[in-house]
Amino acid sequence: MGGTDAGPGRGGVLPGAVRGGLAVTAVLAALVVVALGVRYGGDGAPGRVDARVWGLTGGPGPSWRAFAEAVDFLGEPVGAAALVLGTATGCLLLRRPRAAVLVVAGTGAAVAATTLLKPAVGRTIHGGHLAFPSGHTGFLTAYALVVALLVAGRLGLGRPAGLSLVLAAGTAAGAVMGWAQIVLDAHYPTDVLGGWATALAVVPATAWAVDRVAGTGPRTGC
Repeated sequence: MGGTDAGPGRGGVLPGAVRGGLAVTAVLAALVVVALGVRYGGDGAPGRVDARVWGLTGGPGPSWRAFAEAVDFLGEPVGAAALVLGTATGCLLLRRPRAAVLVVAGTGAAVAATTLLKPAVGRTIHGGHLAFPSGHTGFLTAYALVVALLVAGRLGLGRPAGLSLVLAAGTAAGAVMGWAQIVLDAHYPTDVLGGWATALAVVPATAWAVDRVAGTGPRTGC
């Protein structure tokens, strides 16, 4: 993993092999966010889907609740900052500054988007706390998408393998954090879906913007 992405035309963080597939995914994800925001805007109670999912999850035992709280910590300011700063520092040490920029910008964009959407949608839980979309879910999904993009680029994966890796990583991270938010009663299940979709919408656009500003190239990753 030597080398540098500092030069012009080198170190693109959005591999060309997955660019088209992620663009389509981002548009679809944005439509999901809009649809859910319109459907649940101003609500302060669970919908039918939320009630059904809650019925399936049930109450977690002490060990599972402890695990959910540990996962939840990764979306808290201290846990999130540790993940982002640790990964970005690793990229810098490996002389991949553009990758470090994406780690910060990609996760930051997801957090900013979920934060701005909350008052715009106005969905609440537990007596007035803004709930949609889930910022915790958006953050961890974005982090996983960013890391997977860097790995896919670094390994030079083709379209099927690269796209599968990125989407699988984002879905797995979103599912784990989403489960934690649901069993801890911090969010409605549809808030979780909204957070996951928000990250899928903003991370590819952020990666494209980073490459656009710095200049794209074949060498990627940290």
